[in-house]
Amino acid sequence: MYLHIAMYHYVRNLAQSRYPLIKGLDTELFKQQLEYFAANFTIVRMEDVLAAIKGVPLPDNAILLTFDDGYSDHYNVVFPILDEMGVQGSFFPTVRGMQGDLLLDVNKIHFTLASASESDLYKSLINEIDTFRGIEFDIPDTKSLIEDYAKPNRFDSKEIIFIKLMLQTILPAKLRTIIVDKLFREFVGVDEAVFAKELYCDTKQIATMKRHGMFIGVHGYNHEWLGNLEKHEYEDEINKALDFMDSADLIDRKAWVMCYPSGSWSGVLVEFLRTSGCKIGLTTEANIADLQSNELLLLPRFDTNDFPPKSDNYLKLTKRR
Repeated sequence: MYLHIAMYHYVRNLAQSRYPLIKGLDTELFKQQLEYFAANFTIVRMEDVLAAIKGVPLPDNAILLTFDDGYSDHYNVVFPILDEMGVQGSFFPTVRGMQGDLLLDVNKIHFTLASASESDLYKSLINEIDTFRGIEFDIPDTKSLIEDYAKPNRFDSKEIIFIKLMLQTILPAKLRTIIVDKLFREFVGVDEAVFAKELYCDTKQIATMKRHGMFIGVHGYNHEWLGNLEKHEYEDEINKALDFMDSADLIDRKAWVMCYPSGSWSGVLVEFLRTSGCKIGLTTEANIADLQSNELLLLPRFDTNDFPPKSDNYLKLTKRR
């Protein structure tokens, strides 16, 4: 059984946003995309997919809509549109985001990228790395870092990829936090607590979406790159998220769905999730999901930009296995 899975993050009126350069989908294009899906696919619920892995057939051309990170966009923009259409979205908020008291590093990076010129940010990052090298942190020389990590992908330039990798996973964790905070203050300069309350859905909003038929899944506690964590670290990250979301009655602890932050996973993590009641896991690999042959805890997803009206990349990227 084949399933297309669409992945979204920010969905907003970009032109009227304070951060029009944020990597997101404009509201009008989102509506057009849903019209395309309604005409060419059958939008299914997560419950349909959970039933399908037990043998209940999916309709032809099934597509599942997934929304990562729990942004206020999802409650204020996406949810009303889906509710009016009578279709379901599956939402994966981070717990710290729902708590509204902290701006996650991943979002500091997003909005720093949306506020600074690529060249200015790249130069500032290199300068910070050079400043800290050898003082407290053991960091490879800059030329080696650039050669190893400044490589473009299908969405971003080599400079943007370098910035993201350095600040999300490559540099030592303590240094990443120091540099991310400094760059956010330099290029964005907004109070973090105020920013966080505006950016994320709170627990009540997530619960409201669930009451109206939306599906809520797990995206971790702090939005960590789970594949890079030690055993005790990823277990703590997942268990804290499960405890919170279970206590808020947002998930079924015996049959829940995981969405890997930044698509990062490891084999030992997958086995831990399997023994913890996880039934489906969602990655960021761009491909069609085959529920009969894929590892169910590693299902691929297409980005919103892979579908019309943005592109028809989903047709080119599909590789049936």
